[in-house]
Formats: sequence, C-alpha cells, structure tokens
Amino acid sequence: MIETFRLTKRHRVLTAVEDLSFTAPDGQVTGFVGPNGSGKTSTMRIVVGLDRPTSGCATIDGRPSREHRSPQRVVGVVLDARGAPGGMTARGHLRWLAAAGRIPDRRADELLEEVGLAPAASRRIAALSLGMRQRLAIAATLLGDPGTLILDEPVNGLDPDGVRWVRHLVRRLAAEGRCVLVSSHLMAEMQQTADRVVVIGAGRLLGQFDIGDLEHGTSLEDAYLNLTAGAAEYRAAVTGRKRR
Repeated sequence: MIETFRLTKRHRVLTAVEDLSFTAPDGQVTGFVGPNGSGKTSTMRIVVGLDRPTSGCATIDGRPSREHRSPQRVVGVVLDARGAPGGMTARGHLRWLAAAGRIPDRRADELLEEVGLAPAASRRIAALSLGMRQRLAIAATLLGDPGTLILDEPVNGLDPDGVRWVRHLVRRLAAEGRCVLVSSHLMAEMQQTADRVVVIGAGRLLGQFDIGDLEHGTSLEDAYLNLTAGAAEYRAAVTGRKRR
C-alpha cells in the first residue's frame, strides 16, 4: 500500500506538491492523473525515495522507502524508460540490476521472455525503439517480484498490441494482491485499466474515487476535465466554426 500524508515539496519559489494526502491500496490499480506540471512525477519520486519532502510523508507498506532493506523486493518503478544506459544490451542491463539486488541472472532472462524482448536481448539499448525500452523498463520493475509497482506513463511509445499487453499485465499484478500506481494522460485507457483514480492539479488533491462510482453515462475524461478546470498550466479554447 502507498500512502501520502500532507505531502509537500517546495523548490525555492516553486511548490510542486502541497498538502497532498491519498492512498493507493493493495489489490487494485490506482490511476494517478493530472495536467502537465501538476506534481505527479514529483510525488512519485518522493514515494520511491529519490527526493525528500519539504514536509509530510510518503510510505510504502507503512514505512518510507528508504527504510526498506531490500527495495527491489518492495517496489518496482518506471519513471523514465529512456534512463537506461544506451551502451548496454537489454540482457546486460537487467542482469546488472539483478546483481545489485542479489537476484539470480535467470530472473532477468525469464522477464525478457515475459515482456517479449527475448529476441532483442543482445541488442544495445540505444538501438531499441521507445516501445521496446518501455518493455525493458517494465521488466526491470519486476526483477525483485515486488508487492508495489509505480509506473509513470507506461504505454508511452507502445503500439495498440503493447498498450493492451500493459493493461492486462497491471490488471494481473493487482489481482495477485499487489499495489499498482499508474500515471497516464490517456483517460479512455485509464478507465479500462484502473479500479480507482487520484486526480491532482497544481500539486493539490482534486479528487479520488472508484471508477465504478462514476455516474451512468459519465466518462473518466468528463470527470477529469470537470475536476481539473482551472488547474492546468494552459488550456486551449474549444471553439466551433461552421464550414462555408
């Protein structure tokens, strides 16, 4: 389970996250959505211990991530699929991460097969497409068989088959009792994937609700736009013109 309590992160004059409290429970996929610049990535970085909060706290299974002795076995995270070293092969990268967590090499090979990258295992990461790098990043999150997964825009760069594969994967992981937190700007896909949604804007909580609680005929996109009205950094005017 992921919990944040009155989480605040300030960067000099900029407040990225402000007084943010929400819960992502075990056994569910929690969608984490908001406009660009709303504080989603800052929040996720704090949750996994890459940044420290100005005040408040974030915990995984009741403890800050820095206090877990074997972090790879507690939480798997994808924040930037382009962050893997381009000169390494896909297999070499996973085995290097596995060694850091005292995880057998065979686990890396198993995951390359699971995410569909076994044929590309010997290719350098720089030569992989963005979609293939996304699959590699997801494989890296699963190395330690963690109980919590945090995925930032995991379908970015994937073709429709890949998008469906990610959807089924995160649903399966949640059905196994894991906590899965997924950020995305694709509301239609999120409505098919998530059990519940946390919406933030300008670093603050705007709402959290179960997908099943949406009123009949109301899409997640409609609910999202209603909640985030005025919270986006910019929004183009929607106008209609008659053709002559």
